[in-house]
Amino acid sequence: MLRAFTILIGCTLLVFLSHTQLPTSAQPAAEDADWPLFRGDPLQTGVAKGKLPEKLEIRWKIDLKKGIESTAAIVKGTVYVGCYDDHLHAYDLKTGQLKWKTKLGPIKAPPSVYQDKVFVGDEDGMFYCVDAITGKKIWDFETAGEITGGANFDGDKVLFGSHDSTLYCLSIKSKELLWKVKTEGPVNGSAVVAKGQTFVAGCDSHLHIIELAKGTTLAKIELSGQAAATAAVFGDKLYVGNMNSEMQGIDLKKKDVQWSYAPNRAQPFYSSAAVTDKLVVAGSRDRHVHAVHRATGEVAWTFTAKGRVDSSPVIVGKRVYFGSTDGTLHVLDLDKGMQVQSLELGQGITASAAVAHGCLVIGTTDGLLYCLGTKN
Repeated sequence: MLRAFTILIGCTLLVFLSHTQLPTSAQPAAEDADWPLFRGDPLQTGVAKGKLPEKLEIRWKIDLKKGIESTAAIVKGTVYVGCYDDHLHAYDLKTGQLKWKTKLGPIKAPPSVYQDKVFVGDEDGMFYCVDAITGKKIWDFETAGEITGGANFDGDKVLFGSHDSTLYCLSIKSKELLWKVKTEGPVNGSAVVAKGQTFVAGCDSHLHIIELAKGTTLAKIELSGQAAATAAVFGDKLYVGNMNSEMQGIDLKKKDVQWSYAPNRAQPFYSSAAVTDKLVVAGSRDRHVHAVHRATGEVAWTFTAKGRVDSSPVIVGKRVYFGSTDGTLHVLDLDKGMQVQSLELGQGITASAAVAHGCLVIGTTDGLLYCLGTKN
């Protein structure tokens, strides 16, 4: 049975920034064409470096029988995705041929790939390290709550959150607990890493600033609501939507909210934002995708879908890609918000797209995994 609404209790985002200075721009993933993390790169910007064809076609489709809410990772020609069939799957990107599958537990979280290992948590509260080539489990670590967010990395450390209201920092080699921080509510979002500090927004509607080296809390910023989405960082600003139906831009140097955007129809943002130098783009449960100007928070355009938009938009060149709960994959013009293509893929889409090597991979709530691009 799908547990599509477990995200409702999630209240926390994670963000990591430079110790001595904030990054001047969003950086691509370490391997240019790959998609190793939930939003593509360590800053979780949701922007792909590669390209997609003008018109998407189905390259291959696989029926996993159970729902897919996990967002895939694509590294070195392999697609990694979790499923409610209790398995982590690995497929060849070109052909869709199964490379391996490993039984772990019911997986909603996005897998993360680093140093030839796959890291993923499950809804039973277990966090796993798996060999990316063979699928063999290397180690596991037990938490006291379900894990719905993805992992991120700092050197030889892996960071992830759990719904047991804890942020964990483990050694990749030994799974040794290096430190942990308790928050005021479930940790739901994926980590954003740029070294130095971690910013955690919990159920107390504050953004907590925590030192990465020791896990020491340094400060906190008041927000307008609890955050269920993963944040994105561009330059010295952070962008995130919240359950109070607002998207907020936060100045991390001044440690203050720079702007707040509230749509006319009050519905929460569970979709994570994609960020360019000009725009912040995120979906809402008001069945709209909202694009606002990054500098001011003023609306640039909105697009109306037929279902809720929990799927996080991905920007590729001048286009935006996202799914909606009616099962449609939408393709929009980034500048104008006009639809240029739509594909009916399944019963519903809450997962986000992964984009690499000219392909877009996304799953549906009725268990269909698609690779879209130029037809083979």
